[in-house]
Amino acid sequence: MTTAGTTGPAAGADPPETLDGDGRENERRAPEPEYGFPTALWRGLGRIPVPPPFHPRTWRSPLRGTWLTSVFGAVLLVGLTVVVLTGLMSYIAYGPQFGQAIPADVGGLHLPFFDWPTDPSWFYRLTQGLHVVGGMVLTPIVLAKLWSVVPKLFAWPPVTSVAQLLERVSLLALVGGILFEFVTGLMNSQYDYSWGFGFYTAHYYGAWVFIGGFVAHVVLKFPTMVRALRRGPHGSGAFDRWLHDSPATTEPEPVDAHGLAPVAPGRPTLSRRGLLGLVGGGSALVGVLSIGQTWDALRPLAVLSPRGQSYGDGPNDFQINRTLAGSGIDPVALGDGWRLRLTGGSGEVSLSRADLAAMPQHTAVLPIACVEGWSTTRTWSGVRLRDLAALAGVPAPDNAFVQSVETSGAFARATLQSNQVLDPDSLLALRVGDDDGGPLADLSPDHGFPARVIVPALPGVHNTKWVASIDFRRRTA
Repeated sequence: MTTAGTTGPAAGADPPETLDGDGRENERRAPEPEYGFPTALWRGLGRIPVPPPFHPRTWRSPLRGTWLTSVFGAVLLVGLTVVVLTGLMSYIAYGPQFGQAIPADVGGLHLPFFDWPTDPSWFYRLTQGLHVVGGMVLTPIVLAKLWSVVPKLFAWPPVTSVAQLLERVSLLALVGGILFEFVTGLMNSQYDYSWGFGFYTAHYYGAWVFIGGFVAHVVLKFPTMVRALRRGPHGSGAFDRWLHDSPATTEPEPVDAHGLAPVAPGRPTLSRRGLLGLVGGGSALVGVLSIGQTWDALRPLAVLSPRGQSYGDGPNDFQINRTLAGSGIDPVALGDGWRLRLTGGSGEVSLSRADLAAMPQHTAVLPIACVEGWSTTRTWSGVRLRDLAALAGVPAPDNAFVQSVETSGAFARATLQSNQVLDPDSLLALRVGDDDGGPLADLSPDHGFPARVIVPALPGVHNTKWVASIDFRRRTA
């Protein structure tokens, strides 16, 4: 694929002979820009001699053009919309109404507050899996789209009107926002925090910068994208024929006012079909190598997961975000002297693990999913949270505040909504098993022994481990 990023002539030099795909001399000319007010300023900028990469003959790949950029744009319009919406849904799932989402106080950028659902139980697994894996899959397409519009980034004059100046500003938000979100998101998925700021706060605000640029870009460019896709690469609409072109028969797109097609195209070394296959194949490969972290059957393929493949023995062999050693908890505090305290009623209730095991047990097959994208399905057994609420004397709590034996860290505690406490499958889990109905085993110390919370569709970090107390809070008038 010819890009010739450094082969453009200096301004004023005789242009080199350029050939199209059939070896004929190419005499393409870029249209004269339409200058807006103040015309003299923009026209004066346009007359300044410029070297590569600002010279229009620098960018010679015959594959670039409005049609190709529109193809990538159409895919990203759908894909990025899904990634953005699922990312915002993840923020809601953390319960911002309780001040436990990160960042906690976002001012006017907060989303509407509502109770996160518990049904279907795999809802958070789906939305966060789409967000993380979808972002990884879209990365090759984002890079291809940026490659296709490189000539516009170096166009001279950089603006030709006040309206275009505003458009260029929106592009800063769009390109800067998407690069920031994708780079930090991918680094976070690999636990690489080579920066001096909090990831979740920066990712949230960065998302709104990107959303602003994205919406403005779609409003401005959607009509152009639709027209280009309907017309086809040469205005013929012959999409099928075009996709079967070989490198030898690949022709450059016509030069138009959008400035993406080359004015001095070189010989193609790759067809557009080959380019789309390369980009699509790269996305498919990334998907195959990453989807195993959220699809149990494909877990051996998840080579892009930083966690490896083994996390414990038997039913406890599933992902661990925070180990017992990492929590700083003294193992003695989880021994025979451990007690669960229930408050909110007329008096405090204290239960040992043996007391909990003697209560009616409920078993549910539920997924557990992390904000970082991994998830797994397990069989959980323990005491229903609503039974514990009734025992505490608050059968219809407004919410429940769960505190871990761990005292430090952002996720040593969590507030659960009323529907999350009262769901029949919400548990204080004591035992865990595989999802195939096999034998159950006590939770391992790293997975929350002696007891942990498991709630359908709840982000994994709010399924608090090493639970010390639950405060069931009454409904208020």
